[in-house]
Amino acid sequence: MTVLHLTLHDLDDLDDARPVSVPVQTLIIAGWTGRDPAAVQAHIDELAALGVTPPLTVPVYYRAAASRLTTADRIQVTGPNTSGEAEFALLRHEGRLWVLAGSDHTDRTAETYDVTVSKQMCDKPVSAGAWALASVAGHWDRLRLRSWADGVLYQDGPVSALLGVAALIAGTDQLSDGAMLFGGTVPVLGGIRHADTFRVTLADPVLNRSLTVDYLTEYVRS
Repeated sequence: MTVLHLTLHDLDDLDDARPVSVPVQTLIIAGWTGRDPAAVQAHIDELAALGVTPPLTVPVYYRAAASRLTTADRIQVTGPNTSGEAEFALLRHEGRLWVLAGSDHTDRTAETYDVTVSKQMCDKPVSAGAWALASVAGHWDRLRLRSWADGVLYQDGPVSALLGVAALIAGTDQLSDGAMLFGGTVPVLGGIRHADTFRVTLADPVLNRSLTVDYLTEYVRS
């Protein structure tokens, strides 16, 4: 279990916010969650080029340690064989669903021999803010994910490219209180690569707001 110190935005008004400490006991990371089969295949091919074995079926749900979740502004990695991925995350807290931005930072070397292992090897930065799902449910498909690797645009795609909330949750056993589910990512621009600084935004153009993740990667050397 880990405890995240978050600011929850209950309503459409950004001033309506409350800081809370949220215990998270379960972390599930969904992969290959695109709505368009051609886009899913493109991502499979993208990872296959790095030596990652394609999944037998999609989407895939991986379990990872909840202790990997962090709102810190830096994480430690083993070297330049890791990279981030822009994602939205769903958190169930006190019976309600909340939306966060996150990065499924992954060890790409480990991913070539065991994807589940690769998910365990890096911290997963998430935004310190969270929106009530109810406040964006009516315009969910207008949300947009972007990321920047060392200041260069790395990903840019609509949430509508990924499975919707109901379909995503339906693929899990359950999403009980204290569980967080990462919802998959959008294609990268220019190939998967490492960055010393990584930024993720989940933008809501209807309510003119964004959730943001900014972090540095530091190498741990023996």
